[in-house]
Amino acid sequence: MRLQMSGIFAISKKSAAPKAPDAKFFFSTRKTSGPAASLLRRKTAGFWCCIGLLVLAFCPRCFAFAKENGGGGRSEQLDKAKYITVDEIRPGMEAYCLTAYKGTEIEKFGLEVLDVVHNITLDRDTILVQGTDERFIHTGPVAGCSGSPVYIDGRLAGALAIGWIYSKDPVYGATPIEEMLKVSEPSSRPTVELSGRPMGFVFDFSRPIDFAEIDKQITTPRLSRQRSLGGATVLPCPLIISGLPDEVCEQLGVLVEPFGLMVVSGIGGGSSSFESQKTGQGSGDPELVRGACLVVPLVTGDIVMEVVGTVTDVVSDGDGRGDKVYGFGHSFLGYGPVDLPMATGQVHTVVSTMVRSFKLASAVEIVGALRTDESAAVCGLIGAKAKMIPLTIGVDGYGEGARKVFNCQVANNQVLTPGLVRSVVAGAALGFGDLPPEHTIKYKVAISVEGAEPITFENISTNMGLTEMLTESTGPVTILMNNPYKKVDIESISVDVSIEPENIESQLWSVDLSDSKVKAGQTIEIEVVVESFLAEKRKYQCTLKIPSEVPPGKYDLIVCGGNGYLDFLKKTVPYRFVPQNLATLLEATNSLLQIPRDRLYCLLVLPSGGVAIERAELPDLPATKSLVLQDAKRVLKMQPYRHWLEKSLRTGSVIMDKKVISVTVEK
Repeated sequence: MRLQMSGIFAISKKSAAPKAPDAKFFFSTRKTSGPAASLLRRKTAGFWCCIGLLVLAFCPRCFAFAKENGGGGRSEQLDKAKYITVDEIRPGMEAYCLTAYKGTEIEKFGLEVLDVVHNITLDRDTILVQGTDERFIHTGPVAGCSGSPVYIDGRLAGALAIGWIYSKDPVYGATPIEEMLKVSEPSSRPTVELSGRPMGFVFDFSRPIDFAEIDKQITTPRLSRQRSLGGATVLPCPLIISGLPDEVCEQLGVLVEPFGLMVVSGIGGGSSSFESQKTGQGSGDPELVRGACLVVPLVTGDIVMEVVGTVTDVVSDGDGRGDKVYGFGHSFLGYGPVDLPMATGQVHTVVSTMVRSFKLASAVEIVGALRTDESAAVCGLIGAKAKMIPLTIGVDGYGEGARKVFNCQVANNQVLTPGLVRSVVAGAALGFGDLPPEHTIKYKVAISVEGAEPITFENISTNMGLTEMLTESTGPVTILMNNPYKKVDIESISVDVSIEPENIESQLWSVDLSDSKVKAGQTIEIEVVVESFLAEKRKYQCTLKIPSEVPPGKYDLIVCGGNGYLDFLKKTVPYRFVPQNLATLLEATNSLLQIPRDRLYCLLVLPSGGVAIERAELPDLPATKSLVLQDAKRVLKMQPYRHWLEKSLRTGSVIMDKKVISVTVEK
């Protein structure tokens, strides 16, 4: 007995056009047999074959999607003579990995396959292996082995990527090679479109720029994404630092730990042993090959910060752009396109500890650039060049009056650069040792921006440590690199710091007026006495003339220092510090940074008059027109314009408080 679908294939000889299919056709069957049934079955099979071909012809994306999600997969495209996939791996198989434990020599370390764990994280498998080499047994999982290629049955299987804290045995999780090779192919040029760039920091641009809040974002540790159950983590990459004091390294370590980095104070910039190799006494320059040391120099020069991992595979691109280098077996920052320098390196030694052993290594030569950073691997191009930002810090120390100049190059990255610049400036400022208990810091900053006016300013801070200086030197870099308007290329950063062992903090001892009751058109004489730390009181005088058109009433006279004046401006004319595009962002930034702290400000707040439309000020607009412009139905944001009189005097000290006195203008 045969079942045949009826209706849609029943073609009438009496009609040239086929009947419309009945809705019941898809669910109806009847008994058929004989030659007619056989012919109909053949026609049915041919019909569905045609439909399948049409789907493949007109839906190539669906076909590609099916391949990548189980219908063919990348693994079927791998060269099985070179690579082994997880479906071929069984527990108990012998394996080995390649990595550098000393110098630039790549050595073989025995492994045993424990098992393959599927979906250890979302859509990620791992190959569990255990080291059998005595050195692996001694050190346990080693930070810096991330990316070490694992071979099974003589073919590349993946890269060491996962370890366990306090592990007594050298157990690793290896990222399968098919997952690593799925990492997007890097382009010959880094992504420059704003829409394609991830935002490292996000700021509220509807309010006045607040550099203290920006600094808080830089210095607040992010939520770590590296830990998982059972103490398993991706193998942290050592961040080898040279030239920074311990306290700065500790602060930086808290910030970079969520990225899977562990800060190590070590040797930077190569060593004499390798220099001898370069002059012909050794094996020559190292290359980025399987198992070689892969270094990402984040800061180079007089201060060095370098991330250490291992090369997994090098694939010839075939189009003249240079060979592709795969490494780490896990992400670095983990958000796709990057533009970071990529260097060869050498391992000075492996430091074995009870918590986490690590490679102490350093870069030898920058030979390319990382272009892609995804969950399974990083990928770079040999011969490509990453942008670096020149950073110069000059420091005048106290005591003998010596001067140090630090010349560095800092990686250009939205997330990392602000913290790197902050750490380098802090480390350079402490180059003569800790700050004295009583101290004053004078600083000048110049930030050169491609295609725009530079940001330049100078200021002074007393008994506040490095906080104010770091906030103001790093804040503009952060906000420019993470602005939502347009990509900004910072060409250079220069910071000049002078440290003096004195406290110039002061308080307002008294504020006296010639008369608290005046008439419009008259002048107020103000006498201010300032008391400084361990110094004699000083007297300052200034005058303010009351405009003749000021109506009678009571008005506030504010006497304050630089910080008080800045607070006054943010409350009175906040729109001056609210950017709307890149040009106004630069303008607002410069305006905020041009307010010196070592001044005395006398401010007489007057009645409102005129309007402010967005950032445009119309202070002398007649009241009738002001009311019309302030109509709530208008799209542009408007507010009354506040008038005030001001005078400022340089005091050479930083006034920390303020006083408010009432002044009465009589008829």
